Amino acid sequence: QVQLVESGGGLVQAGGSLRLSCAASGRTFSSVTMAWFRQAPGKEREFVGRIGRRDLSTYYAVSVKGRFTISRDNAKNTLYLQMNSLKPEDTAVYYCAGAEPDTYYSGPYRVAPNEYDYWGQGTQVTVSS
Repeated sequence: QVQLVESGGGLVQAGGSLRLSCAASGRTFSSVTMAWFRQAPGKEREFVGRIGRRDLSTYYAVSVKGRFTISRDNAKNTLYLQMNSLKPEDTAVYYCAGAEPDTYYSGPYRVAPNEYDYWGQGTQVTVSS
């Protein structure tokens, strides 16, 4: 089991930046593929990006590529999401998620919520225009 706690959300003006953190505890953090998702009111949970367990390879949704950067510090058991050039449409609750190596997924990367085993409680990001 992995417990995840997000922090760093808040209110920012369009064009601004925020850095989200996700602190992990429990199972060995470096053994778990990590990702960020977001969910806006009335919409389904949406994939933002993921980072590999050890090779640290990243993959992003088209909507955030070039603006958001995912990183992880396995020594600190922490996942990060640096968000730059924020837009009002980035407003959502942001969730970090973790996946065990043996959990099934289709495609080259895990991008669906049901391909992840662990979830944080979420942190609100609001971007004003």
